Amino acid sequence: MNTTLAFNSFQEKLDKDFNIEPKDVMPDDYRKHLIRQISQHAHSEVIGMQPEGNWISRAPSLRAKQILLAKIQDEGGHGLYLYSACETLGISRDELIEQLHEGKAKYSNIFNYPSLSWADIGAIGWLVDGAAIVNQVSLQRTSFGPYARAMVRICKEESFHQRQGYEIMATMMSGTKVQREMAQDAMNRWWWPSLMMFGPHDSDSPHSGKAFEWKIKLKSNDELRQKFIDKTVQQAEVIGLTIPDDQLKWNEDKQGYDHGEINWDEFKRVINGNGPCNKQRLDHHKKYHADGAWVREAAAAYAETNSKF
Repeated sequence: MNTTLAFNSFQEKLDKDFNIEPKDVMPDDYRKHLIRQISQHAHSEVIGMQPEGNWISRAPSLRAKQILLAKIQDEGGHGLYLYSACETLGISRDELIEQLHEGKAKYSNIFNYPSLSWADIGAIGWLVDGAAIVNQVSLQRTSFGPYARAMVRICKEESFHQRQGYEIMATMMSGTKVQREMAQDAMNRWWWPSLMMFGPHDSDSPHSGKAFEWKIKLKSNDELRQKFIDKTVQQAEVIGLTIPDDQLKWNEDKQGYDHGEINWDEFKRVINGNGPCNKQRLDHHKKYHADGAWVREAAAAYAETNSKF
């Protein structure tokens, strides 16, 4: 989106597909919606480091460890880009973290499931990051400039993560019987939560209407979910994995796959704090945030001292 011309109103910029920038006049509800969405995205990137960090010391090779470390570092960077984008809307990072710790802000349901084996690291990279890419590619054209620009780099890095995950799954599927069973087990456990990542049907979402009107959102949850399914089913077939959905079948008319119904009761239970690892993930974040307070204080003192010279 071009941002070089002057416009008379917020709506005029939207209508002409120009970015809304932090200093532009914008409706309070637009600002609040973006803070909720971008902060949720940032929290998800940072919390999402936990299930993978659990496997750094147990990676099966030095190469695998190096790749996993690089990936986790990327996710931390994504969180920083997004927190920075959110701060341009007039909210501090301290406030954003406080909202997370108090349960006022959410993060993606997918990160409240445990990573039980090395195959889970493959499933997370392939399925979870694969689903994230489908959603985030469209966000490169979202109406808020800092958010759209952050997505460009994030999408490029996520594409590497998706390939890394797929490589792990493909390697395991060409291995021993135990390794193939491990890969299939991970597929069985991560498939449905990955579909939930796109959110409920837009007709059931209280946020979708305004998000489309303000061009924050350009594709519906169901459109994005369908795109992910159509792409991923074919990838699974190539390496011999079975999608755990007995209702999955090709629909010639829509040129896409029909699939079974998602367990939305489970989605609501997990997103509301009652998943397998909700408490563990948040307690971990609170502990290390508190442990790192001295670093933030030292950095702030250093910055204040240097500002005087």
